[in-house]
Amino acid sequence: MYDGALHLYKEQLHPCPLSLTASILPSIIKASAYAQNKHVGLQLHCIVLKSGADAKPVLSNSLISMYAKFSDVECARKLFDDMPVRDEITWNSMVNGFIRNGYFVESLEMFKEMYARDFVAKPELIASVVSTCVKTGDFGLGREIHGLVVVNGLMEEESVFLSTALVDLNLRCQCHDSLMAFRVFERVGERNEVSWTAMISGCVANQNYGIALDCFRAMQGEGIKPNRLGCLGHGKEIHGYAFRHGFDSDVCISSALMHMYCNCGESLCSIKLIFDRSITKDVVMWSSMISCFAQSEDSAEEAMKQFHERQIEGFQPNYVTLLTVVSACTSLRSLSHGRGVHRRIMKSGLVFELFIGNSLLNMYAKCGCLTDSSNVLEEMSVRDNFSWSTIIGAYGLHGYGEEALQLFHEMQERGEEPDSITFLAVLSACNHCGLLEEGKKLFNKAVRDQKTPPSIEHYACHIDLLGRAGKVKDACDVVSTMPMNPSMKIWSSLVSACKLHGRLEIAEALAHWLVKLEPENTANHTMLSLVYAESGNWLGVEQLRKYMTVKGLRKRAMGTAELS
Repeated sequence: MYDGALHLYKEQLHPCPLSLTASILPSIIKASAYAQNKHVGLQLHCIVLKSGADAKPVLSNSLISMYAKFSDVECARKLFDDMPVRDEITWNSMVNGFIRNGYFVESLEMFKEMYARDFVAKPELIASVVSTCVKTGDFGLGREIHGLVVVNGLMEEESVFLSTALVDLNLRCQCHDSLMAFRVFERVGERNEVSWTAMISGCVANQNYGIALDCFRAMQGEGIKPNRLGCLGHGKEIHGYAFRHGFDSDVCISSALMHMYCNCGESLCSIKLIFDRSITKDVVMWSSMISCFAQSEDSAEEAMKQFHERQIEGFQPNYVTLLTVVSACTSLRSLSHGRGVHRRIMKSGLVFELFIGNSLLNMYAKCGCLTDSSNVLEEMSVRDNFSWSTIIGAYGLHGYGEEALQLFHEMQERGEEPDSITFLAVLSACNHCGLLEEGKKLFNKAVRDQKTPPSIEHYACHIDLLGRAGKVKDACDVVSTMPMNPSMKIWSSLVSACKLHGRLEIAEALAHWLVKLEPENTANHTMLSLVYAESGNWLGVEQLRKYMTVKGLRKRAMGTAELS
């Protein structure tokens, strides 16, 4: 989006600086900041100075934020100091610029000055300042800010960022005010994994393991998964506390610990050990363990083994268990396992559930069994975009482009609105099967309608389709009109198309450019070597091989798609 705005500026607005009004400039300045294009940013600053618009706070505020994002704090501060009039946004932008670039002491000093001049900070900025107080150990200022937040009624705004920062402050300060932290935490409207992690981490840091364990249980009860940093950083301490006090035999605790270790990528031996120590092994425990094994292709066979053994013992799987087992079959690409599980699902009457149906559909598609995929789709009473995208993508991947297009049209006839993933699936089907005209119609319609604006993945697929069909000029035209910067995949696709269809001079120029852009990427050098070989430039091939040897770039084997 930001690259598109800069492209529009360069093509239409930059040649006529007078057309740049004060209402347009802030948006372009923001785009240059987020796109990290300092060259354009400096141009825009010059235009602001020449037009005398630098006296307007809205433009100066935009420039301060831009320089802060460029990590040029000195320029941002000079702008700030030279401003004749400053508003709340000016102060917020400058304090935030100091914080994001690591000038913590300066940010706290400016924040105090801001309040002394009766300016009010946004809740998000206060959250950042409170976190800075924790980082610098200035807990006194942090508690003063907490008092200001309460007095000014900012707690009523239910900012999850501010509440989380205040929880972390009260738990980490020297007085370890857990009661105040809990009061703040209880007022958080929608708690997320960050809020819970702050609460659990603070309790663990204060060695309040019992409270941390209660929080961990409550978090699981609300259906929130711990993030990797939170669970791995303090999860083992909680596990140790649970083990010492005999809590690890509790089904809920054991199940939560298994999920924690699984989400953090820990050894499956740890998960198996927790399971073996559990006294009660109910459907929740079995489902948790099978789910952990099913997530890795290497251990998916073990997941199936565990499932079959439990079946013999009379274990009755639930909805979650069957979903994880289907996932294991998909990882293994095992049609025999998959059909067996499908029969078990049919007996349980769950086959018409949307998620179960989608899992079976995906499993059969990944195994290459299109007939069974179609049968599952027909049996599903409710379908969503994932259902249609999966079946369309499967038909396209296996060379049935016409059938994939037919399914896409059938989806629309049923009143379903395709999303960007469905659109990519049908476009890929056209690409795999060489359906040039159909692919062009679909892509051009999407560009016109703007219901599902094409992303860079859609552009890459369309350009590859044109290149494979020999429409190199058309592919280049699409690249030149893209609203975003082309990816390396798109440039590589163009080189392959030029090489395939004898446009070797263009292919060589593009390959040289790719090597310059990514000199450490072996694939680019290999591509250039193939272009040299195709044009009979064996001296170039030899020189490039010597260069790769000197640089330690190992030539890899090319896939069939790249060779084409």
